[in-house]
Amino acid sequence: MSGIELARAYWADVVRPILDRKLPDVPRAAGRLGTGSDVLGLDDETSRDHDWGLRLTLLVPADRIDEADRVLAASLPASYRGSPTAFPLTSDMTVRHRIEIAAPAQFVRSRTGLDLAGGEIGDEGGRETSALRITDWLSLTGQSVLEVTAGPVFEDTSGEITALRDRLAWYPYDVWLHVLAADWTRIAQELPFVGRTGQRGDDLGSRLIAARLVTALVRLGFLLERRWPPYPKWAGTLFTRLPVAPSAGGPLAGALAAATWQEREAALHAACEVLHERQRVVGLPALDGTACEPFYDRPFTGLRDVAGVLRAVVTDPEVRALAHRGGVEQWVDDVGTLTDPGARRRLASS
Repeated sequence: MSGIELARAYWADVVRPILDRKLPDVPRAAGRLGTGSDVLGLDDETSRDHDWGLRLTLLVPADRIDEADRVLAASLPASYRGSPTAFPLTSDMTVRHRIEIAAPAQFVRSRTGLDLAGGEIGDEGGRETSALRITDWLSLTGQSVLEVTAGPVFEDTSGEITALRDRLAWYPYDVWLHVLAADWTRIAQELPFVGRTGQRGDDLGSRLIAARLVTALVRLGFLLERRWPPYPKWAGTLFTRLPVAPSAGGPLAGALAAATWQEREAALHAACEVLHERQRVVGLPALDGTACEPFYDRPFTGLRDVAGVLRAVVTDPEVRALAHRGGVEQWVDDVGTLTDPGARRRLASS
């Protein structure tokens, strides 16, 4: 039984009946959200060696959280289907039930740093609003959004978490163009150096740059398909499920496996062309013709101004005024920073 199947059965057979009896008047939502490979449907036998088991997210009004926690702690059985209902996590070694209880907006804030209930985000002239600002979108990582939107919701009597998930479904159009352009800019900046380092006999340097470019191209694949990218542990797995993967996956793998810089550069060239064509197919601005061109008069591959074509159709003046770095996770790779919603928001605002 997968983690999601176990969570669904746990809710239906154990947790929901308790709440129906003890707290029938409390609006609620339940699902398997937050952290864990099972939230993405990717758990396997290895996943069960830590932080796997009878886990749920229960969302109730803020003033009923403590009451719901007390009721469940007193009423849950010791085990269900051979798994204990109380167990430690690597982040909290206390042995207790692992039903995460929060208010819907509180849960979203814990993952994304955004207070969609109003007040903190988008304060305009003293008027409280929950509208998302451009910098709010740029502070998000794909993983932080997936922890809210990827897992299944089993029940939502108020509709609140469903509405919040819908609000985080994808970037506004101009912000989408901006983050796409940021990745194409990064690719343009380094693509010729795969050949230049190789020409100098620096094969390790050529491989390092190629790996950086593959990372940007994989992310670009997610962005083109309007899919939030997970953190690196699962990026390759979920990339293979994207519509663009059958055509882009081979060149990307070839770039990493290539024995010579010429083969490496040719594979990256092919990947850029595939992704640029996909950009055209999904209805986004694209260049006439190819994405790549010779790098001036040197014998290396360069990238044409794919980013400029995207930026040219941005109409929001705030987005047009942004630096070309994109979202925080496009220019920061420190794990501690990327998993800290407050740090991400401060960086995006700066």
